[in-house]
Amino acid sequence: MCRHLAHVGPHPVTLASRVTEPAHSLLVQAYAPADMRGGGTVNADGFGVGWLAPSTHPPRAHSYRAPVPMWTDASFLDLATAVESPAFVGAVRSATVGMPVSVGACAPFRDGTRIFSHNGVVRGWPGSLADLAAELDTETLMTLDAPTDSAVLWALVRRHLDAGKDPVDAVLDVVARTLAAAPGSRLNLLLLTTDDAGEPTLVATAVDHALAYRAGPDGVTVASEPLDDDAAWTAVPDLSAVVVRGARATPEVGSLT
Repeated sequence: MCRHLAHVGPHPVTLASRVTEPAHSLLVQAYAPADMRGGGTVNADGFGVGWLAPSTHPPRAHSYRAPVPMWTDASFLDLATAVESPAFVGAVRSATVGMPVSVGACAPFRDGTRIFSHNGVVRGWPGSLADLAAELDTETLMTLDAPTDSAVLWALVRRHLDAGKDPVDAVLDVVARTLAAAPGSRLNLLLLTTDDAGEPTLVATAVDHALAYRAGPDGVTVASEPLDDDAAWTAVPDLSAVVVRGARATPEVGSLT
């Protein structure tokens, strides 16, 4: 089981303000998670952060990923205090047995103006996803970041986006079809993307995994676990999705069923 977070706001903030500095930041969750739900004890198999650069129009996605525990990467801990963005995703990884520990297997994945992360596991991998993966073209399958369930989910979401599907519909379709093919899967997905005008859309799902969000003047933060003891954190019900459309938008929470 992994941990992840996403932030969308009207003004750039440092990556460190969410990823490393809070009392129960993603950095702390890497070695002291509060709710792994039977999926391991630490998240030491890599990490990554993907952010939208506000200096480009539309904002382009950039990332920093490494197949090591976050707390061992002093360069990243320093970088996180300097990089500022109004929208970003961070993740720490606990690899599923049988899946590789490599840079390519670390979330978040990125493509153009899109950033994606998956917490959880697809049950029955790889056979359970074979029919869905067969919808992907050969070149896509040959150039996956890694031979993992998360990389295939990302490719399926990206296929929908490339076809012009709305980001919310793209994520919810992949969740629904994956659950049908692999019942009992844990599917906390995060998709951050932006339109041509630079307005972000954030989609987060909670499927058999913890998720919470906090909204305030500086934006919306969604995280596997609250980053501090602020009473403003709201738990997301299981089988639900959180959607934020726009840098100043109020999060919308809806059922997946």
